[in-house]
Amino acid sequence: MKCPFCSFTESKVIDSRPTDEYTSIRRRRECMKCGKRFTTYEKLESIALVVIKKDDSRQPFNRDKVLKGIMTACEKRPISLAQMEKLADDIETELSQSMEREIKSTKIGEMVMEKLRAVDEVAYVRFASVYKQFNDINTFMEELKGLMNGK
Repeated sequence: MKCPFCSFTESKVIDSRPTDEYTSIRRRRECMKCGKRFTTYEKLESIALVVIKKDDSRQPFNRDKVLKGIMTACEKRPISLAQMEKLADDIETELSQSMEREIKSTKIGEMVMEKLRAVDEVAYVRFASVYKQFNDINTFMEELKGLMNGK
């Protein structure tokens, strides 16, 4: 690590501790040449996920899009922002741990529906109605019947 004051490349770590969110490590360092102290943060390197859209185009995974879809489905429902963010975090974590670098958007949609179904059935139906693009009342009713029968 290069000293920000004198550019010397050797320093010693004098203190290490996790950040409040436990997503990185804060290290307090001291330059071996000038003796000045500085702080660095060590964070796990994330591997980029690519989403394959329905038209076969590709774009980087965007957690905010997942969260926005969840928030829209949960509008005016008794679900806290913290719960919604946890759903988005859980989905992002599952995708990262799958070791797949390219994920179909349909898989992400299915994951969102699965998570919403466990939290709030109305939010699930809202999301499903947009995601599955029901063509008529019969297909919508079939989905509702499946929900009522616990499928």
